[in-house]
Amino acid sequence: MEIKFDKEQRFIVTGASSGIGENTALMLNKLGATVIAIGRNKERLQMLVEQSYSPENMFTEQKDLTEDIPSLPQYVKSLKDKYGKFQGLVYGAGIGKVEPLQMIQYPEVIKEFETNYFAPLFMAKGFADRRINNGSGSACVFVSSIASFCSDKGHVVYAGSKAALSASVKSMAKELAKNGVRMNCVSPSAVNTPMLDEHSRSEEQMKKYPFGIAETEDVSNLIVYLLSDKAKFISAQNYIIDSGGVS
Repeated sequence: MEIKFDKEQRFIVTGASSGIGENTALMLNKLGATVIAIGRNKERLQMLVEQSYSPENMFTEQKDLTEDIPSLPQYVKSLKDKYGKFQGLVYGAGIGKVEPLQMIQYPEVIKEFETNYFAPLFMAKGFADRRINNGSGSACVFVSSIASFCSDKGHVVYAGSKAALSASVKSMAKELAKNGVRMNCVSPSAVNTPMLDEHSRSEEQMKKYPFGIAETEDVSNLIVYLLSDKAKFISAQNYIIDSGGVS
């Protein structure tokens, strides 16, 4: 099964300066798509362009999506005005840390929800505007987490933010089905990214991963498939990528 895109198919990828977002942006670009890569790290975004298969079809936008969340729909519109209508959106940005219930503080809870839930929600609101997307065949994929199904101790806030995202994506999918726009989630377990903490690499935790810790491409492969016309009948789903048994 061969997946191909063309340069007129434009995809927004957030969290593109590292991890799953970075790998997804590179993969989409290599398969022929035009990518608008959003991230906070200017130097890493420049490296992304340099590493890309077709640098002429890789565009970068340095932005912290949590700076002004209510304005994100207008931000998405500004990207459409700059680059053209979009075929898809990948929300790959995310933060999280291991912190027990008795240690959590309200500002930190809000910060985590801003990145993991509020920002993707308002980016989706912008993309859902029929003036922004290509209509039938357009698709969004949101990176959730296995924690939304079976969270470990210390993941009180992180698990809650990702569970909220997964639940909302199912609802959004039903709303947008009439326009032919598909919405899906992927929920990986431990992935070898800068966000992976030492707790996840401990001997105790490693016993939960029969196939080991995933690499970013193990997640990006599924994301790209879900964005393609090969998945044209798939929406409102949340795919677990759990290394063979975490869930």
